[in-house]
Amino acid sequence: MNELLYINWNPSIEFGPFRWYGLCWLIGLALAYLIVKRLYKEQKIKDELFDPLFFYCFIGILLGARLGHCIFYEPDYFLTSVKGFVEMFIPIRFLEDGGWKFVGYQGLASHGGTLGLIIALWLYVKKTKLSIWTVLDNIAIATGTTACFIRLGNLMNSEIIGKVTDVPWAFIFERVDMLPRHPGQLYEAIAYAILFVIMWTIYKKSQKPKVGTGWYFGFCLTYIFTFRFFIEYTKEIQEAFEASLPIDMGQILSIPFIIIGVVCMLRAKKKV
Repeated sequence: MNELLYINWNPSIEFGPFRWYGLCWLIGLALAYLIVKRLYKEQKIKDELFDPLFFYCFIGILLGARLGHCIFYEPDYFLTSVKGFVEMFIPIRFLEDGGWKFVGYQGLASHGGTLGLIIALWLYVKKTKLSIWTVLDNIAIATGTTACFIRLGNLMNSEIIGKVTDVPWAFIFERVDMLPRHPGQLYEAIAYAILFVIMWTIYKKSQKPKVGTGWYFGFCLTYIFTFRFFIEYTKEIQEAFEASLPIDMGQILSIPFIIIGVVCMLRAKKKV
């Protein structure tokens, strides 16, 4: 009977002149931009200190996510040849006939994006002289919106698919195969939307702990990567070498971020 409830999934990759994945990225970043701008205004942080923030975040996330995928998931391809190394930074694919084709950045890792964002924000605070904890907390409050739309983009692209299952809400990703699978991208998108609601409610209703203690940043890391660790059990491995590991690469990379998140929350508690 479950077969009657399965969702056949094969949306067009393009939406008018846009590709769904890129559009979802832009919506997620735009929402985060508006949210953090409002937070800066409420906290009476000067507008000129906000203006360069988006640039730092965009470059940090994109570069970190790209390098994270290439280094952690496909090092044999990207780190063993000049062509692979070039493709790691430039969104092209070299063809066997000597030509090349624009393909966009096919492969972005959220763990790398998080690390890239943290490094970018460190550079940002060095320039602006703002408190690193204030900046990290404000970004953390808005993070759930961006993460949600990125995973919706993955869903529209039928990528990062789940394992075969017989749950009644299974998706059949027609572009991949005709098997019912966990919609892991949707699980994550819902979880990240809930994260934003939790963070925004705590900030607006109580403001305890206050922005600037690092609590919001710590909670964000702990929530996202704890959920990511367990949701990996419903997802197919991304690269063949992961089959020989006791836990997959996504879980391995989540553990340090969970530890950092818990440490930040404990540190914030001492500051209260």
